[in-house]
Amino acid sequence: MAPAVARGIGRSAKADSTPDATHDGAVEFVSLLHARKQHWTMTDSALPSTDDPLHEDRLWRDDGWTARVIKNEDDDGWAVEMIQAGEAEPALVGPWTMGRDKKNPKPLDAAAFRTLVKTASEVLRRHEQQRHAMLHKNVTIDVRGEEITVTLDIVPDDDDPYADLRAIDPFGGQLAHVRVSPAFKLNKASAERWAENDFAKPN
Repeated sequence: MAPAVARGIGRSAKADSTPDATHDGAVEFVSLLHARKQHWTMTDSALPSTDDPLHEDRLWRDDGWTARVIKNEDDDGWAVEMIQAGEAEPALVGPWTMGRDKKNPKPLDAAAFRTLVKTASEVLRRHEQQRHAMLHKNVTIDVRGEEITVTLDIVPDDDDPYADLRAIDPFGGQLAHVRVSPAFKLNKASAERWAENDFAKPN
């Protein structure tokens, strides 16, 4: 999943903070301001190998989440990454507040971290809802006076993706089940055609 970009996060812990996600691999704090600036690199070997809480100005880990402040690749400022434990990619990436010296990033703290976790969790929840809606569809049709529900469940297998097309009676019993292409378009018209053909496998 590509990291979501947070926008318009309100002030947290008296600072304007918009969260961003982080990963457990090698982390580089790269200044894009001048190519001659030195790259800052923090490797996994520099971090504790456990999921124990860690509370630092630019690195905060707790409750299954890690926040890391990095250089913002889009401008002269800073960004913060949020990654959930066990995931390889950031769930959230966004700009981070400049500190009082207008040079270094504002240090992470408990209040800001809670806001970041809440926002990142909401992003993941919305993503899961969207994914579920894409993979599981259903329509209701009338067949000889009975309300029949037709469902399409896509199985996104890397090697052999497919979809299960089912017809369910008003009592929850399965009337028909065929395997179709994951590209099958389920709508009321296609469901009615399937029923009119006695639920034979669509071409």
